[in-house]
Amino acid sequence: MRKTAILLIALSLSATPAFSKVKVVATLPWIGSVANEIGKEQVEVATLVKPNQDPHLVEAKPSMILATRKADILMYNGLDLEIGYLPVLIESSRNPNIQPGKPGNFDGSHFVTVLEKPVSVDRSMGDVHPLGNPHYHYSARNVVAVAEGIANALSTIDPSHANSYKVNLASFQEKVRMKQKVWSGFPLKGKRYVAYHKYFEYLAADYGLKIVAYVEPKPGIPPSAGYIERLIGAIRESRPDGILTTPLYGRKEVDFLARKTGVRGVILPHDVGATPGAKDWFSFMDQTLSALVK
Repeated sequence: MRKTAILLIALSLSATPAFSKVKVVATLPWIGSVANEIGKEQVEVATLVKPNQDPHLVEAKPSMILATRKADILMYNGLDLEIGYLPVLIESSRNPNIQPGKPGNFDGSHFVTVLEKPVSVDRSMGDVHPLGNPHYHYSARNVVAVAEGIANALSTIDPSHANSYKVNLASFQEKVRMKQKVWSGFPLKGKRYVAYHKYFEYLAADYGLKIVAYVEPKPGIPPSAGYIERLIGAIRESRPDGILTTPLYGRKEVDFLARKTGVRGVILPHDVGATPGAKDWFSFMDQTLSALVK
């Protein structure tokens, strides 16, 4: 009987994982994608916002609070993109690991060069982000910097696997270098585009394209009929290389402008998973850049 009991204990111990995975909660799909690249088998990643959701308009849900309550580390975009729900999640989770200032609170924007940070903000400017443009995931340079931050953060929380995170980071950096050889070959420098929303400024800065006008008269403000008519005239005269939007914003307006002007509308993914081909951050960038030159 004693031998049987010892055998059962031994079997149960052998079935137990050698280590528990680091529980990562990422707000946005692209952050979850990069966290998986750096953490690999050492992490378990849960993503709060779905690819078909507007990241500006997300509300806190009980399932999100439950996820953050269990998190070892919370990774988020920052620049107030998650301002509508993240403070509620952090407070309601009552999780000491993810409170501001703790190693489990990871703000990706701390590692990037931020564009369009206004000197002052008032409501007449529209839905302006006071800390700067938050859509830096279109910049390979910035995402590599965030990946480095993620590797360091995971190493702090899980020092026993610090070397694995370092190796995974090096692999990620090398893959970006190889991809950049392809991406930099796209003939985008000097191309001119109209955009529905201020989503693509980091893309423009990295690859030399220009955003010459917006379908929104001000960020977050839908265009009036009169504004659209004036924009049609400007597009017919200037003949940009495309009218850009995402699956979330202004499809109807962009389709209308394309029909009226003969300038093609281009639907770009706004995040990983937003379109069928954008399965991870790398394919997200592949699809984005190739769509610009078709």
